[in-house]
Amino acid sequence: MRKIVLFAALFLVLFQVKAELKLPKVFADHMVLQRGQEIPVWGEADPRQRVIVTFQDKEYRVRADREGNWELRMDAFPKGGPYILTVNTSKESLAYENVMMGDVWLLGGQSNMEWALKNTNNGEDSIKVADYPNIRLFEVGRDLSLQPLDDVAEAKWSVCTPATVENFSAIGYYFARRIQADLDVPIGLLDINWGGTVSEAWTSAEALATHGDFSQRIATNQAEGPTDFSDPEVRKPNNWPTSLFYGMLEPVIPFAIKGALWYQGESNAGRAYQYREIFPLMIQDWRKQWGQGDFPFIWVQLANFRQPKEKPGDSDWAELREAQSMTLSLPNTAQAVIIDKGEADDIHPRDKWTVGERLARAAKKVAYGMDVVYSGPTFKSMEVQGNQIRISFDHVGSGLMVKDKYGYVKGFAVAGADKEFHWVKGFQDGNQIVLETGDIDQPVAVRYGWADNPDDLNLYNEEGLPADPFRTDDWQGITYGKK
Repeated sequence: MRKIVLFAALFLVLFQVKAELKLPKVFADHMVLQRGQEIPVWGEADPRQRVIVTFQDKEYRVRADREGNWELRMDAFPKGGPYILTVNTSKESLAYENVMMGDVWLLGGQSNMEWALKNTNNGEDSIKVADYPNIRLFEVGRDLSLQPLDDVAEAKWSVCTPATVENFSAIGYYFARRIQADLDVPIGLLDINWGGTVSEAWTSAEALATHGDFSQRIATNQAEGPTDFSDPEVRKPNNWPTSLFYGMLEPVIPFAIKGALWYQGESNAGRAYQYREIFPLMIQDWRKQWGQGDFPFIWVQLANFRQPKEKPGDSDWAELREAQSMTLSLPNTAQAVIIDKGEADDIHPRDKWTVGERLARAAKKVAYGMDVVYSGPTFKSMEVQGNQIRISFDHVGSGLMVKDKYGYVKGFAVAGADKEFHWVKGFQDGNQIVLETGDIDQPVAVRYGWADNPDDLNLYNEEGLPADPFRTDDWQGITYGKK
């Protein structure tokens, strides 16, 4: 009998440890909840305990399961605030204050998305005036895991002030400023990124297991991978596909969002051909995991980088940009082309304001349905006419524009059947570009901006958005087959 009593007491102690009413760190004072759609709220409580969530005079009730986990969905609400969100059981109560209803955007990727406002052009001036109470910042600390976690290791919400924004994502801040100013809506930014990382680190095991290049690695990691990443030799996310998805992203899912902004690809450039598949795989994976349908996903195309080359040739960065552009085949996607804003000697261009502005343009179209020109010219077709080639474009906006005193377009190369490319002269003819092929015998292929750093590109539309680099050939590139 005594053993039974002791066992019961031990069970009660364990039961009480689990019993704490708790929500993930993404629920906190100053948070922004997504307007206009149902809002998932989830957490832990006593097993089988009744949980009551109260928001804007409405009550929502759910019973925790046998493990103490619970989830419910609140109604859709319009923009507004500040409000208080309360969560209660018969034993405990939580209250989150200064809650706004607005639009929540995820900021994902590597170091250029992570890049702090204080380290950008005119960053100090921007920080001085960054007192915007309707912009809220949520920062997730770095962590790795190969298995799902209950919550992120570190995270906090804060109101945008000069003190809180100086180390925050510059791109995210400039994007939020533009959207908030033009749409008059509170903005929440989920800053979840890690410099130098590859896209497969941000993709789930479920998704990567479907790709032949990663399926065996995923199976091995799931069975034999580390559970402790505190050792610096182990704490290397690029060595562990899925590690950032589970360590930093998955614990925030399914927190309702408006969409995602993504700046990444530098670390995948050596495998650009593979990126054609794993980048859209990641996007589709996120959308499936969130369960929000095809939410807007907008990325930054890689900027120009490294020293310019005198002759046209192959480029892994050009192939990565091509893979990014090909991913526009997915619904509700767009990209911000910044081929004119890079720096030859720095992989981190300091002009983040332009990047934020171009992302905001794309968001206005894809996420908000506004009638705006959101893309620069993109290749439509080519026609060989004797010793000339005529190029037509989509997304010309109010018209093509060549930024050159004499109207000459730069950055075009043409090849014949020998696959040897040569620079060619070109000029604008209305909304087309005409290239002079000169002595090139039987020209068959055109490339524009096809280099690590095509630093002299000057083709835009009248709205000031640069043309997307492209090629008309499908010849095997230098990253084909690389894993």
